[in-house]
Amino acid sequence: MFHHSSKLQYPVRVDKPDPEFAMLLQQAIGGVEGEIRVAMQYFFQAMGARGDARIRDLLISTATEELAHIEMLAHAVALNLEGAPLSYQEASAKDPVVNAVLGGMNPRHILSSGLAALPVNANGVPFDMSHIYASGNVAADMLSNVAAEATGRVLATRLYNLTEDTGMKDFLSFLIARDTMHQQQWLAVIEDQGGLSASLPIPNSFPQSEEAHEHAYYALNTSLDKPLPKGRWCEGPSFDGNGQFTAKEKPELLGEEPQLGYARPGSGAQSEQQLTGTVPPALKP
Repeated sequence: MFHHSSKLQYPVRVDKPDPEFAMLLQQAIGGVEGEIRVAMQYFFQAMGARGDARIRDLLISTATEELAHIEMLAHAVALNLEGAPLSYQEASAKDPVVNAVLGGMNPRHILSSGLAALPVNANGVPFDMSHIYASGNVAADMLSNVAAEATGRVLATRLYNLTEDTGMKDFLSFLIARDTMHQQQWLAVIEDQGGLSASLPIPNSFPQSEEAHEHAYYALNTSLDKPLPKGRWCEGPSFDGNGQFTAKEKPELLGEEPQLGYARPGSGAQSEQQLTGTVPPALKP
């Protein structure tokens, strides 16, 4: 069950409405870096969180906060659309608004929502849930969450730099600060579970004796004209403490050249491709 307060989490004000900026704000709502994504991601991670109940509660609480961010962003979009044109005739009377309509305003803000926010990105593409990552593995989910908050913070800082509106800058500075906290929060969950080294490799429940250990810790260069970039990934102990990083400048080609036999009759292939009773040369012993 969820409860709602009529008051926003943080004040949202717009000093000068800007329909073009309203379109850009849509990315923070329905973009792959946006608030719908993290809200749904945290909800579904919580629904599958087994073990430590604190993590489930934290995920639910944060998901609910992200819904509050959607609410604030939707209000910001609507405020930026106040005074936007309802017709091209109206637009023709005001040069700045003509520029907004013809030079960047999302027409669906007129056609579909009546000058309000939509669950879409800045290109008008609806959010389709394809970027929701909920694996049931706490460490994998937390790393995914750190990445989600990082890209969300990148987006918020870009939006901050794209507006001169003091109200919008104040609001975005709040979202940026919350992204800072959430990045730290998910890293703290990993630390609380024993730290990154104890979590690696993910899942740490799979016995490494069952993997091809000799291939687990070398960086591989596949470039024909450049050497492998040198760095921490080339030498020293692995972060899980179970191996040493090394580097290979040339791949060892351990497999065979892929070859298929003839097609079966009735498979829709050309007659030259079909089974003839002979063995393709590449498949002969």
